[in-house]
Amino acid sequence: MNSQEKLISKKKPTFPISNLLSDYLKEHSRSIKIPIFYDDLLRFHGCVILYDKNEEDTLWVRTYFSEFEREEIDLCLKKIYTLLHSDGNEETIPFLNVDAIDYCTFGNSKPFRIKIRNILNDNYTYFYVKKADASRVYGLELEHILSPHSINFLIYKDTLIEEHIAGIPGDVFITDFLPKCSESEKSQIAKEFVKFKERCLVRLLGDMRSYNYVIAPTHDFDQIVYKIRAIDFDQQSFEGNLKVYDLQFMKENRKMIEMVSEKLKTSSIIQYKIEERSYMAKRMIMYPNRIETLLNCMKNDVISYPENIKNLKKQVEDYTSDPKFRDCENMGDILESILAFVKRNYLNISNKELF
Repeated sequence: MNSQEKLISKKKPTFPISNLLSDYLKEHSRSIKIPIFYDDLLRFHGCVILYDKNEEDTLWVRTYFSEFEREEIDLCLKKIYTLLHSDGNEETIPFLNVDAIDYCTFGNSKPFRIKIRNILNDNYTYFYVKKADASRVYGLELEHILSPHSINFLIYKDTLIEEHIAGIPGDVFITDFLPKCSESEKSQIAKEFVKFKERCLVRLLGDMRSYNYVIAPTHDFDQIVYKIRAIDFDQQSFEGNLKVYDLQFMKENRKMIEMVSEKLKTSSIIQYKIEERSYMAKRMIMYPNRIETLLNCMKNDVISYPENIKNLKKQVEDYTSDPKFRDCENMGDILESILAFVKRNYLNISNKELF
């Protein structure tokens, strides 16, 4: 067993959506009736393997359906697109085409990736159809509330619809793009990585290996600005090992960690961590009712194993020297205590690190 397997030792189960979480999603317009379910797409008749430009298996396959089923499925997927990206008005459906329905054979969620093209101008976008999982839903909501990036998703019964998050997959960027970046660009990416790392750690988003986040370059005047965004929220508040929530312990991120050490002084790293925690505290202050209601859902939900909860609260208590973590009974309690810790220290920032 290698070090990565020791960090993540068990395959995470799918946790159902509780009634309390379902009510929260309805209140915030996340829950809406959709015309097709994840299980309907599993009825594909066959598939072909998709290869990348280097002729390597992408772990995605392109599915195909019978002619009769495909016509009905295409119409349903177009309707979902209008619900996700507009007000559900179906007048645009004649101008939409479903170019591809791809299925991922790797990971827990095994999503379908839908490519929708506007036939009038050939612009296209993607969205994903997944099996609904409480961990993933909490992860998406926390991303929306606490990160600098809003995120759009819909859920109906046991099916989750997610918008596509544009960017270059982290593993591809590290291999193909990072070596070509200028020294100033590497410094800027290092700064963003520190902030991303801190954000994931504080809100307990685990397993951020390089293929679970994207790097999005944006041209800004005479420079390129790089942002890092999570794209997989399956490991939200599940694992009992604190290292699973810390990107520096993922071997796939080694080159990024090395770059941070080379480009940034310790004082700068601490500064960027404080900046990110301050930003999260401001978000909590801006949306107090929403975050409180979401955490209440988590505290009354089952999204992990008892041994994971026991181990994690002990590790966080040891690291922070805060005895309040001793009284945590579930993952919702642990996350609430961490966020409360961040919020308490917002107006009295020191160089003492949370993690």
